[in-house]
Amino acid sequence: MAEGKMDVLWAPWRMEYILSEKEDGCIFCKSLEADERQRLVLYKSEHCFVMMNRYPYNNGHLMIAPYRHTGLLEDLTLEEAQDLMLTLQKALVVLKEAFRPDGFNIGVNIGKVAGAGVADHLHFHIVPRWEGDTNYMPVISSTRVIPEHLERTYERLLPLFHQGDLKGR
Repeated sequence: MAEGKMDVLWAPWRMEYILSEKEDGCIFCKSLEADERQRLVLYKSEHCFVMMNRYPYNNGHLMIAPYRHTGLLEDLTLEEAQDLMLTLQKALVVLKEAFRPDGFNIGVNIGKVAGAGVADHLHFHIVPRWEGDTNYMPVISSTRVIPEHLERTYERLLPLFHQGDLKGR
């Protein structure tokens, strides 16, 4: 920023969220009851589903959650746990094809004190990473730059989740 001049970072799509009425309840359970495109749901398997993170850390940030509302990994049945892991593998294959990332952050926060924003519905995060994808923006201005609009990313990923099967799925 030049002295005496304010730099402006435009993010006009955020106004819809700022002005919108905030809903009560679990975002994952509500995503199963609503329009998939509106809720950014990309894929549904037998026991879990994949949706985009509406407030991503990076382009292509996905979340995988079981249908069943539980906040504990150990509460999953064997079938749910296997399906969740296979769906995680499928999501990695799709993200690699769509974005060619150099790596991934994959994680789950269990419990509010562990950082879970939705502590009562277990979900995994998958965040694609690229060499050099960090820059001065988060450090200097607490701002992250996402290079593609969510709707465009959804359109890019949706067909990839529905083409062919992974390991017999």
